[in-house]
Amino acid sequence: MASTYTTNLRLTKQADGENPNSWGQILNDGVISLADEAIAGYTTISIGSAATVNLTANDGADDQARSAFLEIKGSIGTAATSIFLVIPSKTKSYSILNGVSANASSNAVMIRVAGNTGVTLERSSTVFQHVVCDGTSVYNVAPTKFSSLTVDGDAIIGGKASVVGNLIVTGNQNFNGAGTFNSTLAVSGALTVTGAVTLAGAAILKSTVTVEGAQVNKSTTRFEGAVSLASGAPVHQTITTIADAASIVMNMATNNQFLVTLGGNRTLAAPTNLTVGQTGHIYCIQNSGGGHTLGYNSVFQFAGGSDPVATPAGGAVNLLVFSVRATDKVDAVMVNDLK
Repeated sequence: MASTYTTNLRLTKQADGENPNSWGQILNDGVISLADEAIAGYTTISIGSAATVNLTANDGADDQARSAFLEIKGSIGTAATSIFLVIPSKTKSYSILNGVSANASSNAVMIRVAGNTGVTLERSSTVFQHVVCDGTSVYNVAPTKFSSLTVDGDAIIGGKASVVGNLIVTGNQNFNGAGTFNSTLAVSGALTVTGAVTLAGAAILKSTVTVEGAQVNKSTTRFEGAVSLASGAPVHQTITTIADAASIVMNMATNNQFLVTLGGNRTLAAPTNLTVGQTGHIYCIQNSGGGHTLGYNSVFQFAGGSDPVATPAGGAVNLLVFSVRATDKVDAVMVNDLK
């Protein structure tokens, strides 16, 4: 009877009575050495122009797919913009260091079983990515939820990340999935997110920020580096409606776009929590009866020193656009009777 092989690691299973004078060597080479490779073996995979790289898988002999650790070398983006690293359809885990160079950020190496769902491997010269194959699909194994996370170097997250506490990264931060932060986010390096970002706490970003999905900030965000918006990526915020009162106050800590419907003669009071450099506007709309005047606190500065007159007709829409020059000087222009 001939030898057979284990299902996942392809270790030799000698048959009864087989190899009577050489079974020890076969045990050493076909089982013990290969088990050592599966537990602690390190294999370097070189990629080039081929769009698909199939890892070798040999029964009872050395191969690439059995190793516990894989290091990917080479370059991508010249002949092929994406390269598939194909593994056997067997249950196994891998720790992978993807050290390839790329011509563009969209160039990617993906590990998968042929024709099935795979995982994109993050490029890094120092950080291993741990994945597992269930015999059909490949999945990331990295944790995705943290009570608090501090990273002294770069952080690369291939899937979604949910941080309940603070996230502090002294290097670069790269998310390929969505990021949800219920507290403070502080990144000293570049922040790149290809999915949605939701921030419930403050964000302090000291370098370039790139967000390719939606971004919702529920608290203060301070950018100390460049902010780049791709063409066709709209930026907008909601308009805060202020309750009508004799003295109308805009709280600039909550928004910089406001709307009020005038129900009588009113005065636009000095805004609170002003920050030099802020810009904004307020819609001052006459109610259906109209005829109401609008006065201004002395903090508002108008061209020639003359206060503008709001159009009094019922339902008239007047727009005051302003820029904060100093905490006691808000330069403003009134656009009347928008229709």
